[in-house]
Amino acid sequence: MATDAAQQRFRAEVRGWLQEHLTDELRSLSRDEMDDPKAWELRARWEAELASAGYVGLSWPVEYGGRGASLREQLAFDEEYAIAAAPDRAGFFGEQLLGPLLLAHGSAEQRARFLPRILAGTEFWCQGYSEPGAGSDLAGVRTRATLRDGQWHIEGQKIWTSLAQFADWIFVLCRTDPESTRHHGLSLLLCPLGQPGVDIRPIRQLTGGREFNEVFFDGARTEADLVVGDVGRGWQVAMAVLGFERGTAFLGRQRVFARQYEDLLQRFRGRPLAQRDGGLRDELVQAWIELQVMRAMGLRTVQAYANGGVPGPEGSVGKLFWSQWHQRVGELALRVDGLAGALLAGGRLSEQQYELLFSRQDTIAAGSSEIQRNILAERVLGLARQP
Repeated sequence: MATDAAQQRFRAEVRGWLQEHLTDELRSLSRDEMDDPKAWELRARWEAELASAGYVGLSWPVEYGGRGASLREQLAFDEEYAIAAAPDRAGFFGEQLLGPLLLAHGSAEQRARFLPRILAGTEFWCQGYSEPGAGSDLAGVRTRATLRDGQWHIEGQKIWTSLAQFADWIFVLCRTDPESTRHHGLSLLLCPLGQPGVDIRPIRQLTGGREFNEVFFDGARTEADLVVGDVGRGWQVAMAVLGFERGTAFLGRQRVFARQYEDLLQRFRGRPLAQRDGGLRDELVQAWIELQVMRAMGLRTVQAYANGGVPGPEGSVGKLFWSQWHQRVGELALRVDGLAGALLAGGRLSEQQYELLFSRQDTIAAGSSEIQRNILAERVLGLARQP
């Protein structure tokens, strides 16, 4: 593990590199442009630039092309990235979800084939889990894959697939045993998207954006060996992905929230009418306290993983906490801004308006809050399972 002095040197290195390479054009990219093709091209070029500097796959083992950085250094990078107001990453699903999954459960051939392209920032992924009728109840997956002539033939539909319209590949949870039910008989397949039999349809959201998609599979194919883990063990593999998503993948989110909170506090200080509302002041203090709790939870998670732990059900605590905090603070910001905060300027959402609307999905994505509470009750506290 790196020493404190080494971590500080690394943090300074990251800060200096971002100051030199992060342009105003990149900083100006807003989240409501995630579905814009020109904005995506800029994000993709930025991903390749990060990769060329060695900032993609920081904590991956050196033997697989990473830098072997500690999780503390990964967190330091994520924090400096947030402080610099750098844009959302184009390679999130590949670097933060699929990459760690292949390192833990993939075959040697899969690692050799896919990891270098993720590390180079040249190949992009999306996640195919949720379906109509199988969102929070993921065990209800009905998308099926049948093995014929050395290939999997996929039929079905996924929904809420982030940035599928720009992705090259999808890791998709399918039912490979037609006689199976619930958690059994599932497999996680790696499937190319640019082929006949795949139809991607963007979904217009409350924010006006279209970064979520429906993905239809009608005879799409992928090679027989592109199953992560054993055939029929997809539930266990899928849960490993969610462990990364709820745990390590969002360790830097607290710093993004801290920047948003600081902006909110500045707006509050500039509004004398808002300052007369004692309830608002109390809620701002409470939000600050919870932000510190969030950071402490993140650091505890980092420490656990640094000591050899793996993402487990405890990650549901952090996910449950930050998702509800983000929604409450979005509503608090609207009250601080008053009527002016509800008006569109130039026909576009402000950052605060976007965060308020987009945060509605926080308590659903990566497992709904109800599911997180069940996980904590049953798998952490050992309470009786829900009927």
